[in-house]
Amino acid sequence: MSSIIFNYILKNFLKTVSIFVIVFYIFGVLLNLFEEIEFFKNLDVNLLFPLMLTSIIIPSLLIKIFPFIIFFSSMWFMINLRNNKNLLDLKVFGFSNLKIFFIVAITSFFIGWVIVILISPITSTMSKYYEKTKANYSRDIDYLLSYTKNGLWIKENLKNKQRIITAKKPEGYKLIDVKIFHYDDDSFLFEKIVAKEANIEMNEWVLKDVSKFNKNNEKFDVKNFEKYQISSSYDYEKINNVFKNFETLSFLELTLNRKKLLDFGYNASFLNESMNKILTLPFFLFLMTGIASILTMNTLAKSDNFKFILLGIIISVIIFYLKDLSLALGKTDRIPLTLAIWTPIIVLSIFTFIGVLQINEK
Repeated sequence: MSSIIFNYILKNFLKTVSIFVIVFYIFGVLLNLFEEIEFFKNLDVNLLFPLMLTSIIIPSLLIKIFPFIIFFSSMWFMINLRNNKNLLDLKVFGFSNLKIFFIVAITSFFIGWVIVILISPITSTMSKYYEKTKANYSRDIDYLLSYTKNGLWIKENLKNKQRIITAKKPEGYKLIDVKIFHYDDDSFLFEKIVAKEANIEMNEWVLKDVSKFNKNNEKFDVKNFEKYQISSSYDYEKINNVFKNFETLSFLELTLNRKKLLDFGYNASFLNESMNKILTLPFFLFLMTGIASILTMNTLAKSDNFKFILLGIIISVIIFYLKDLSLALGKTDRIPLTLAIWTPIIVLSIFTFIGVLQINEK
């Protein structure tokens, strides 16, 4: 009998989670589709192409909000158990609130590890394809910033000319092995600048060990400079954002290819941040299930679902800002970044432990 009831709880919980994932996926597609249509409205693409790209990127976004999907799934599952009197029946067969909580919470925990190990490599690949595809179509747009296996590429449309910048890789506030090409309105190359490095901390770039080639009839005249300045719409912060897309990095890639990523130009602190954020997912799922249980299992009385939905939204917002505040403290060096990432887990663990002990007495 115990195994039958266990399977009943597990099956219905997974069914509820699946329904919420589908609902959030559809909702995400509808919201993001308008953005993709706006992006491609002046480009020659098939009408279904924006929908395809949207379908590719939404799974990565769902992983980011999966703790909240689990939270609402758990609340809905627990409320239905209670309102249909199934919770009372389970208690008759010896399934306490604590036992039901652990079945659901441990299931959420394992779902988290399935996402981390098996699903995130797939979604990260999809995100890379999405970004690569968008970058290819961005070539017809005034500004382009992308990073490929050949290095960093920047396109700028300036007054009476176009600028293409390539660099081997970023290194702190510098770009290494920089080449800058200036084209006129007819796309003819009239100037080329080669520099050993460029300081990009500000919009006024400072280039070192510079060779400047200016076209003179059919030849290029060369001038050498120890230092040379150019103005760009890009600075360190704007360029550095290209390396801050968590969705393109999976747990396996961060684990197995860390040295390769560092050589590719990724910052070590960013990789540590990415790794710790990924590792917190299973624990967040466990704790969000715990909070949902605390809210819904403290009584057997039937209640209004709307009240719990509203309360769930408020709690989700509070947890979101707690995570955001903690991460901000870490990024501003108020506390260690690793501690900042795990602080919400620690706080929610304390709250969940106390709350679960209370519902076990109900």
